[in-house]
Amino acid sequence: MSKTIIYIAADWDNDIRIVNQLRKWNNSDNYSLDFSDAHDLRQARDTSLYCSIKSSLNERLKASKTFVLIVGEHTNNLTKGKCCYCEHYNKYTEKCSHNNQIDMMSYIEYESGRAWYHRLKLIIIYNSNVVDRNKCPKILRYTGIHIQAFKDSDLTKWNYEGIKNALED
Repeated sequence: MSKTIIYIAADWDNDIRIVNQLRKWNNSDNYSLDFSDAHDLRQARDTSLYCSIKSSLNERLKASKTFVLIVGEHTNNLTKGKCCYCEHYNKYTEKCSHNNQIDMMSYIEYESGRAWYHRLKLIIIYNSNVVDRNKCPKILRYTGIHIQAFKDSDLTKWNYEGIKNALED
């Protein structure tokens, strides 16, 4: 039986703790998570064009069954991935020097939109002990399973059972 391929999206600077915990549970004999990480399928170098990175992200999303978005304090303010921040974008002509289509979505916005388009199972995990849908990208705000990562206000007790149940449903 093949493992379910799960695509994990997050603010890799601020919410990596949750991503690492999901991977830890997945790689442990003491927990029953069992999935393949879509990020192991195909890598795009960080020096690639934003559009080629998005193409790689889309290929990983198409191979996935489940999309897990980690939502934190900064999720809706992320700008990485927007063409206007790419070194090949000309702000005067508003064109790409490689003649690629201009896309002003961040990587998180792009991943969320593509996950919705591909009709993946959607799981939104909040880097908090509460679910605050206002922090979630609009396209996923009222769809999928929304769950908090922690059981307590000091963010020390993981909501393992809740997350496990969401992934298994």
